[in-house]
Amino acid sequence: MRIVISNASGRPIYEQIAGQIRAAIMAGELAEGERLPSIRALARDLRVSVITTTRAYADLAAEGFVTNVQGKGSYVLARDAELVREHVLGEVERHLSAAIDAARAGRLSDAEIRASVEALLTADEGGDSRSHGPTRAPDEQSDHGHPGEDR
Repeated sequence: MRIVISNASGRPIYEQIAGQIRAAIMAGELAEGERLPSIRALARDLRVSVITTTRAYADLAAEGFVTNVQGKGSYVLARDAELVREHVLGEVERHLSAAIDAARAGRLSDAEIRASVEALLTADEGGDSRSHGPTRAPDEQSDHGHPGEDR
């Protein structure tokens, strides 16, 4: 397991560690029952405080990704399908929320946002998940602020 931390990321180091371990579990890179590095060993390898790695492991345990066995270490728990679904849904909602905030800052209408999402979904169904630029709803007028515009 490789963990990369950044002091410039703006995210606390314990969140970076927990996030990368969580992602590895979700991707199946860490198998059920697999033992994680000890808190002290991980702290030494990453050159961070034991308190930092303890917090990361405690957060993962609270979320149901690992179990901490006193005197033995931390182990990956079975991936609960509902837990995985909830986690993925939460990530999608966070990303969509950020995209909607950016669209609103750019004064895009709800119809334009929906059209963009639909275009991306349609492109993904065709095997191409990349966007080909902004998409305008067929009924959308070119300038903003007209009465009845969906905002």
